[in-house]
Amino acid sequence: MTQLWIIPVVVLAGMGLSVEAGLLGPLGAEVGHGWATLGIFAIGSLLLTFGLIFGRPRLGLMFSKPRWLLTGGILGPVYVAALTIATPHIGVGLTMVGILFGQVGASLIIDHWGLLGSAKRQVDRYRIGALVAILAALWLIH
Repeated sequence: MTQLWIIPVVVLAGMGLSVEAGLLGPLGAEVGHGWATLGIFAIGSLLLTFGLIFGRPRLGLMFSKPRWLLTGGILGPVYVAALTIATPHIGVGLTMVGILFGQVGASLIIDHWGLLGSAKRQVDRYRIGALVAILAALWLIH
């Protein structure tokens, strides 16, 4: 595995998602779930826009690709809204383990069948065991 450095990066990103969930719950309770979701995306959009101003424009290239590739933009707000709604009711831990179970389950299906343009990676008993362990963690945290 020549790109081992990526593992700490994604672990830190995952930690950031837990912090985001912890922040979104109280924000959603105060200003409303939709407004909290919009606020988070507005801040992110501003930061990305600032970064893109100094990069080479690639908007034309992006829209020359198949439109279905852009549907991922729908999933971000759905995810953030789910965090905003669920966290105050079930806590950050249960919310994030539930999210993790869904992510790993869907990822195994995508990998196994090579969906969405990804390379095929056979799902074996170890990967299924990891999914079962996450399900056990979901049950234990509940």
